[in-house]
Amino acid sequence: MADRYPGYDVLAKRNSPSWNDQTRAVIDRRMALDPQHHAFFSDAEWPTMRAICDRIVPQPPNRLHPAPVAAMVDEKLHHNSGDGYRDARLPSMRDAWRRALAAIDAEATSRYGRRFHELGALLQDDLLKAIQSGEVDEKRWGDMPAKIFFEKRLLHDVVSAYYGHPAAWNEIGFGGPASPRGYVRMYFDRRDPWEAAEARPGREDKARAENARVG
Repeated sequence: MADRYPGYDVLAKRNSPSWNDQTRAVIDRRMALDPQHHAFFSDAEWPTMRAICDRIVPQPPNRLHPAPVAAMVDEKLHHNSGDGYRDARLPSMRDAWRRALAAIDAEATSRYGRRFHELGALLQDDLLKAIQSGEVDEKRWGDMPAKIFFEKRLLHDVVSAYYGHPAAWNEIGFGGPASPRGYVRMYFDRRDPWEAAEARPGREDKARAENARVG
């Protein structure tokens, strides 16, 4: 995938007026997360969880500091940091994940003779698509609809974790939390001087030079 924001690093804003002490502290904690550490998921669940995250939000293999998505979801569940709401068709956040990971591994073993993390990427994608469409063995999922779990819990937790990390902000040219400076030029196709410049075909060098000055 082409770099849409060449030369842009949102962390260059760390000591600029864009971020205050609270913002810096929150982002520093996210950056310090160990991608191998897990406090909520068991040792048996952990490889399945990591494999799911790798397929939902695959990251470039050459990324220097990839977002530790599975660890971010694990931290959310460990602290039971809910969203303030949930779909009534699902159990509590923690229970939903426990039951789903067991069901996903059971589905993988039944279909392919291996656990989810032991499958190749294409088979993992096929199984995730089946869960997304609800084409699963309902006995393994009990009274928790697989389709609803995929849409309302799995996608929500994994994707929101990914886009809460600076690695993803660089990818989409996002400047991070708007505290305290905020954003002013809210009109279509306009940007503040401290926002990233998107590369146009043939003008990548100009965007790179502009992004080197962002802060």
